[in-house]
Amino acid sequence: MTDSTLAERLESVKARIASAASSFNRSVSDIQLVVVTKNHSAQLPLALIDLGETNFGENRDQEASTKALEVEQAKPGLATWHFVGQLQSNKVRSMLEYTSVLHSLDRDSLLSELVKQLAKSPERSIEAFIELNLTEDINRGGLDPRIISEFAERVLANPQIKLLGVMGVVGLGIEPAVDFERIAKASIELQKLAPNAKFISAGMSGDFEQAIAFGATHLRIGTAITGNR
Repeated sequence: MTDSTLAERLESVKARIASAASSFNRSVSDIQLVVVTKNHSAQLPLALIDLGETNFGENRDQEASTKALEVEQAKPGLATWHFVGQLQSNKVRSMLEYTSVLHSLDRDSLLSELVKQLAKSPERSIEAFIELNLTEDINRGGLDPRIISEFAERVLANPQIKLLGVMGVVGLGIEPAVDFERIAKASIELQKLAPNAKFISAGMSGDFEQAIAFGATHLRIGTAITGNR
């Protein structure tokens, strides 16, 4: 991968984001691009920092923790890390060492461990999205949208967790608009309880323009920018 090719892909995606925002009467400044750098070495986020991007998404703690350390050593204080994958409770302590935003808070056991680990450092906090399960598979990661208010009340009880909003992943074989509408409705429901939790983490390389149409504020885009490894 050459820097010029990476730069071209990045600019192409940013142009598409701007175009979609304009089409749906949204301000591009209200949309946060999170470049998903999983399965790539630390050289990728370092190259992206040189191109002006500082928000990066990872989905496996073992890979992310090492990568975040390398990036911090090379370019201190510049990267903001978003954990976007399913998180095992026994990885919470490690995740908190480098993550600023958790996109996949989805169950009581994870919340309990998060509260426990945060309590050890009263000055520490984290921003979080509640991840939704948009499928009929109860074993899949994510919270049943029907109990979002009940779960959100427990999240809001801890001041070290700033609840940003909801996160969702469109199901396979599903028309994206169907699931994006469900995510948007869950967002509205959550805001009845927590008016400031108005952000939506939705949209990836294949569907981010539709996500923008349904109010997505945080786009998790990988291969459209990074290319395949």
